[in-house]
Amino acid sequence: MATKALLVRIEAKPGKEDAVEEFLLSALPLVEQEPGTKPWFAVRFGPSTFGIIDAFPDEEARETHLGGPVGKALAEKADELFASPPDISKLDVIANKL
Repeated sequence: MATKALLVRIEAKPGKEDAVEEFLLSALPLVEQEPGTKPWFAVRFGPSTFGIIDAFPDEEARETHLGGPVGKALAEKADELFASPPDISKLDVIANKL
């Protein structure tokens, strides 16, 4: 059961929307290698606003994910692709159906 989650909001720089979408697609194989990351969704909220929604069984798995390849890639690509730093919210899961 997932008890912890993340909601990451990303605003693309003008003209970088396609590159942000490609970046998110390229992150999936990295996340698939993380046993503690259960559901993982890359989403589009609007024309230039994207997000990542993912859940974890515990705090340790969430922190492992944040320090893993996708978290590092987010930091590395921030200046190039994002209008502002990603807004990362740590959430507690109340209920879920996976």
